[in-house]
Amino acid sequence: MKQDLIIYHGSQQIVEIPRFGIGKEYNDYGQGFYCTENIELAKEWACPIKNNGYSNKYILHLDGLNVMHLTKGEFNILNWLAILLSNRKFDISSPIGSNAREFILSRFMPDTTDVDIMIGYRADDSYFSFAEDFVNNTISLRDLNLAMQLGTLGEQVVLLSKRSFDQIEYIEHEIADYRKYYYKRTERDQTARFTYATRKKNLQQLMDDIFILDIMREDMKHDDPRLQSIISE
Repeated sequence: MKQDLIIYHGSQQIVEIPRFGIGKEYNDYGQGFYCTENIELAKEWACPIKNNGYSNKYILHLDGLNVMHLTKGEFNILNWLAILLSNRKFDISSPIGSNAREFILSRFMPDTTDVDIMIGYRADDSYFSFAEDFVNNTISLRDLNLAMQLGTLGEQVVLLSKRSFDQIEYIEHEIADYRKYYYKRTERDQTARFTYATRKKNLQQLMDDIFILDIMREDMKHDDPRLQSIISE
């Protein structure tokens, strides 16, 4: 990985000095400073309401930092889901859901003890609902894998450790006009839901799908070839 990243933080405020130890503990990856390498995405995140926001620009020096990239290498979407389950509050609406939560955490939770920077999917509204549906055995692993690729979701870069906060430098900020970016954010979510809802399956696809109940029954592990064949599609 390159040793410096240009990243952006979308906010209703100008943030010249990101501060360690503040923020919500129940965000996707826990308490941290959430950024993206995509300035357009940061501007959308800056406009959750009909007010102008700011895209804050930084350079992040990666020298000596432990970076966990959840969409590359040894990790897969079930590792991402396990981290999400450990931080976010899920609506467990099926008898299977509570057992599924514990199973995913016990089988697919990576060791994040010494991680300084985490990179992975952002669970916006529609995407979080897809994750909930999978845990509740409503959609298959293939569906979840596909859903996270809808609407050009992008990835977030999250600073987690004090050490990572010491290696970020503010550059500048730009105004995010809500008249453009509030509606782009809303459209992204609606597009993902619509595309997912209108996707049709044939009988063979349905027969080949794997649900969380199947994964638990077969006690599948991280390297199970049946999981890997779907995740790699």
